[in-house]
Amino acid sequence: MTKPYQLSGWDLSELLPEATEAEIAARLANIEEEVGAFEGLRVHLQNGAVSGDDVLAAVRRYESIIRKAWTLGYYGMLWFSADTQSTEAITFQNRMQQVMTGIQNRLLFFDLWWKGLDDDAAARLLPDPVAEPDYRFYLEDLRRTKPYTLDEKSEQIINLKDADGMAGLMTVYTMLTSRLEFKLTVDGEEKTLTRDALMAYVYSPDPNLRAAAYQELYRVYAGEAKILAQIYNNRVRDWYNEQVQLRGYASPLAVRNVANDVPDAAVDALLEVAQRNAPIFHRYFRLKAKWLGVEKLRRYDIYAPLAGSDRKIEYSAAAALVLDTFRRFDPTVATQVQRVFDQNHIDSEPRKGKRGGAFCATVRPDVTPYVLLNYTGKVRDVATLAHELGHALHSMLAEHHSMLTQHSSLPLAETASVFAEILLTERLLNEEQDPLVRRELLASSVDDMYATVMRQAFFVLFERVAHQAILDNASPDRLNELYMENLRTQFGDSLEIAPEFQHEWVSIPHIYHTPFYCYAYSFGQLLVLALYRRYQQEGDAFKPGYLKLLAYGGSAHPEQILREAGVDITDPAFWQGGFDVISAMIDELEAMEQ
Repeated sequence: MTKPYQLSGWDLSELLPEATEAEIAARLANIEEEVGAFEGLRVHLQNGAVSGDDVLAAVRRYESIIRKAWTLGYYGMLWFSADTQSTEAITFQNRMQQVMTGIQNRLLFFDLWWKGLDDDAAARLLPDPVAEPDYRFYLEDLRRTKPYTLDEKSEQIINLKDADGMAGLMTVYTMLTSRLEFKLTVDGEEKTLTRDALMAYVYSPDPNLRAAAYQELYRVYAGEAKILAQIYNNRVRDWYNEQVQLRGYASPLAVRNVANDVPDAAVDALLEVAQRNAPIFHRYFRLKAKWLGVEKLRRYDIYAPLAGSDRKIEYSAAAALVLDTFRRFDPTVATQVQRVFDQNHIDSEPRKGKRGGAFCATVRPDVTPYVLLNYTGKVRDVATLAHELGHALHSMLAEHHSMLTQHSSLPLAETASVFAEILLTERLLNEEQDPLVRRELLASSVDDMYATVMRQAFFVLFERVAHQAILDNASPDRLNELYMENLRTQFGDSLEIAPEFQHEWVSIPHIYHTPFYCYAYSFGQLLVLALYRRYQQEGDAFKPGYLKLLAYGGSAHPEQILREAGVDITDPAFWQGGFDVISAMIDELEAMEQ
C-alpha cells in the first residue's frame, strides 16, 4: 500500500548537507586538487608515449572531477529553480557557473588531445569493449564532434564568453519571466497568479475564462516583448556566430542534431511529415467545435474539456494513481519510481518565484533524480507527474552506467516519459464505463498529442525561419508576423487565432535556453506511439526489450538502440505511422458521434 504523499518542496541535502561557506570551500578545494593533478597529464600526453591504460586512468580521473563538480552545479540549479528570487541561490548559481567554466577550460586539453589523434592511433588506445564499454563508447563518441572543434585557446575563450555572456543572459530571462504576475477574475474575485496557475484556467469549461487566461498571459508578455525579443535576437546571433561561422556546422538546426546524435535526414523527415499531417488535427478541431456547440473553435478553446467538469485531484491521490499504474506495468519499475517520493526528491507545490513548468534532473548515477512540478490539481497535472517520473525511471534504469554515459540522447530522453503518460491514459480509459467520460479522456489524449507532437514541431519550424530572419535583420514586429504565419499554416481555417497570439513565441523558454530542442518531444511521442502499439500486440513479451532500450541510457548511438527495436528514423513512413495512430484515435472519436 502506497503511503500518502503531500505537496512539498524537495530535500537537496544529499547533494550538499549545508550550503555553508566552510563546506563549499572544502569541496572546491578538493576539486581544485584533483584538477591540478589532472593538468599534470598534459606533458605526458603530448610526449606521445601513451598507453591504453594511461587513457583509461585519465578518463576515470576526469569522471571523478565531473562527478564532484556536477554535484555542486546541480545543487545551484535546483536551488535557483525552487526560488528564482533568492539572492543567495542566484549568487551560488553564478559562483558555480564560474567554477564550472574554469574547470571546463582546464580539462579541455584532454578532450582536444584525444580528438587530435589520427583514427588509427585513437583506435589503438580505446579501452576494451567488454571490460569498459562505457568509457570506450564515451571516447569514441567524443570524436564525432572532431570536425567542429577549435584550438584550445579559442575553446577557452568561448567557454568564458558563454559563462559571462549567454548563460548570464539566460539567467536574466528566467528571472524576468519567473517574476511575472498575472491577474484573473474568477467567480467575481480577482486573483494574482503565477504563470502555471494561470494556465490551469485554459482547461476550464468556461469559454470566457479560457479566453481571459490567454489574453492576460499575452497582455503581460506583450509588456515585456521588446526586452524578450532583444534577448532572443542576441541568443540567435550568438548561436550562429559560434556554431556556424566559427565551428562550421551546416546550419543552426544541425548543431542540435549533432548534439542529439541524430542525422539531419531523420529530423528533416520528421518535420516534413509533421507539416504534411497538420490537417489531421484540423479534422479534430472541427469535430471538437461541434461537440462544444460552436461554429468554429478559437485558439483559446483547443484544450477545452468536453464534459463540463472542473475536477480536482488531490496530490496524494495523483501520486498513488501514478505509482499504481507503474506497478501494473512492472512491480520493479514502480519500486524504483517510488524512490523519488520516499527520498523527498520532488518539489511539487506551486509558489511565487519558483520556476514554472516541470522537469526531471539527473545529477549522478548513485543519486535518485530530482523532479520539479507545479501541481495545481488538474487531471493534466497527473499526466505531468507520470511524465516526469518516466524521465526519472529512464535515468534509474541506466544508473549502472558511467556518469559519462548515463544520460540518454535528447530525442530518446522522452521515450519513458511519454510512454508513462500513455500507460496512465489507457488505464483511465479502460476503467471508465461512462461513454461521455471515455470521450472526454480520449479527446484529452488527442489534445495532448497535438501539444506534444504538432505544436512542438511547429515551434522548430518557426525557429528555422526566425533564426534566418534575425540574421537578415528582421524587426521584432516581423518576427511576430512570422509567428502568426506559422500558426495559420499549423491550424489552417480550422480555428480563429486572436492577434495577441503573435506574442506567444517570446513566452516559450525552450527556444531561448535550448534552441531547436522541441523536436525531441515530437520524436519521443511518435516513437512511443509505435512502441505502445507493439506493447498492445505483444503484451508481457514486449517489456524486456523496452526496458533494455531504456537501460542503454546514453551508452550507444540512438540509431543503434532504435535499430534493435526495429525502427528506421530516417524513413518518413516510420513517422507517418505515428500520425496514423493519432488519426485512428480521431476516427474513434468520430464514431462516437454516430
